[in-house]
Amino acid sequence: MRYKSKDLFIDGLKFESLAKKFATPLYCYSLKKIKENIKNFKQHFKRINPIYCFSIKANSNTKLLNEIKKLGFGADVVSIGELMKALKSGFKSNKIVFSGVGKTAKEISFAIDKKILLINTESKGEILEIEKIAKNKKKLVNIGIRLNPNTDAKTLKQISTGKKENKFGVSEKIFLELIELVKRSKFLNLKCLSVHIGSQILDHRPYERMLNVIQKVINKSKFNFEYVDLGGGMGIDYEKNNKNLNLRKYATNIEKFLKKNNCKIIFEPGRSIIANAGHLVSEVIYIKEGEKKNFVIVDAAMNDLMRPALYNAYHRVIPAKKNNQKSQKPYEFVGPICESTDKFSTVKKFQKLKKKDLIVICDVGAYGMSLSSNYNLRLKPAEILINGSKVKIINKRQTLRDIV
Repeated sequence: MRYKSKDLFIDGLKFESLAKKFATPLYCYSLKKIKENIKNFKQHFKRINPIYCFSIKANSNTKLLNEIKKLGFGADVVSIGELMKALKSGFKSNKIVFSGVGKTAKEISFAIDKKILLINTESKGEILEIEKIAKNKKKLVNIGIRLNPNTDAKTLKQISTGKKENKFGVSEKIFLELIELVKRSKFLNLKCLSVHIGSQILDHRPYERMLNVIQKVINKSKFNFEYVDLGGGMGIDYEKNNKNLNLRKYATNIEKFLKKNNCKIIFEPGRSIIANAGHLVSEVIYIKEGEKKNFVIVDAAMNDLMRPALYNAYHRVIPAKKNNQKSQKPYEFVGPICESTDKFSTVKKFQKLKKKDLIVICDVGAYGMSLSSNYNLRLKPAEILINGSKVKIINKRQTLRDIV
């Protein structure tokens, strides 16, 4: 995105024109940016040559998934729905990893039938359930075991997954016990040590600590894992303050790890691939004056973008057209939903806005539409994909008939 004169553009197309043609609220994605992100990611980890599995929970749009698949990615899924969507989008079964703490018997059975690369398990109960289903099907099933490394990723507590108080993975003691359990099974093939410590991580040091924990556990287990799944969690610079994860240092630490271990690395990036490729355009409905701040009521709401309400997550809000007028009071950007948490951002200094002006909420490609809902019986927005000068609707706007 960049301004030309006073107008904000995305890949050469004016947001104002896109809003006029497709209406608002509107999700806009840049295919160019997705390709740039994947190229950058692969360049940093070229010497490692990992398996890349895009985290479908970040964005499950079929057209976007198909483009990501074309760029050499597999898929990381956490439900039967995501697994079916991954297959529909063209991902090969042998590049799909099934994660998550609560897989049902139906989900496990479907995954086994589709011969996916791995089912990453998270408890003894889950392992026994997989063994039972595999025995009935007379099949040998490849699994991983997720270790909880008790590593603080220094991220939002709502998206931390690698500390001992989190529900994910098992402790070192249980992990070692489960290895012995699986080794005795005729229907389970232990292939992978899996780990994931959280999301929106901007410091390489938690990853370094995580690798040290993994190494100690591998040494104790004396087991040769074919794969080590390091998860994802790589953050992006939402605040545009040049605070980015040092992928080079992370790659160097992994290279050191691989000198001691003959295994294949699996990555499960989501946010770092898609977040800054997507933006939400919204129109001002009213400007409501308050004593200390003015409320800018827009036609997007927390049902369209849940992250600020759910995590108190920050997203920049910028005008689609610049002017030289300054607002006299701070602006709080809010939606029409009947909840006090239906707000996006409070900005102390912003240009003066009026009814029907357009604003753009930035970096919403990850966990934007995938967390959207019909709360207050509001319609889900349309999604468009920008490919050079071409624009394609990749998800139609819902209609009242659809939901009523």
